[in-house]
Amino acid sequence: MADGLVIIPTFNEIENIEAIIKTVFDLKKDFHVLVVDDNSPDGTAENVRVLQEQYSDRLFLEVRKEKSGLGTAYIHGFKWALKQGYDYIFEMDADFSHRPADLSRLHRACVNGADVAVGSRYKKGVNVVNWPLFRILLSYGASFYVKIITGMRVHDPTAGFVCYKREVLESINLDAVRFIGYAFQIEMKYRAYLKGFKIEEVSIIFTDRINGKSKMNSAIIREAIFGVVAMKFRSIFFKKTF
Repeated sequence: MADGLVIIPTFNEIENIEAIIKTVFDLKKDFHVLVVDDNSPDGTAENVRVLQEQYSDRLFLEVRKEKSGLGTAYIHGFKWALKQGYDYIFEMDADFSHRPADLSRLHRACVNGADVAVGSRYKKGVNVVNWPLFRILLSYGASFYVKIITGMRVHDPTAGFVCYKREVLESINLDAVRFIGYAFQIEMKYRAYLKGFKIEEVSIIFTDRINGKSKMNSAIIREAIFGVVAMKFRSIFFKKTF
């Protein structure tokens, strides 16, 4: 059995899902893949089921009833991964904005001592391709804002390309995680940080999706801006239930 599971949450990723899965399975290191699909109307799950005939021992699928947010999809995947006994659990997008080849680098960082390895767009300058300037400024500004509020010295706290050691996920109360949008990424890193786990950033090049539609919207941005302050407040004054 592979020691690493790559969780790929999907909603309407029919244009990308087959290619991303096959690219992961073509890597030298053996990874398993779990697709958590939110009942995509475009047939994403059906495509994965066809691929399972070819990769029956490596490709897994969990279909939820409806679109319920990125964070809850990952929580679903985390619980599944822990139950199955994987030692390294990865987050990765389906749209090739994260290069599958970098999975091995994140894995290596955790094997060599990190508890959380973050595929970082901002560890060495700004390594983002095909984003408009306003999107870069929004993301980079959010990262600086999170540093100030939380005290974490993580250059890219909103990054969604991450490897967690199972011990990290076992120690976090996953049912207490509040955020469901991209702020979920901040909360998971912050909870790991508060528990004293070592977070290491691995510099990557992030390329904006070519196929499919971005899930970013104003509600997600508001959650990240106002929710981070509320999260910090809860971590200070409600430590027992945070």
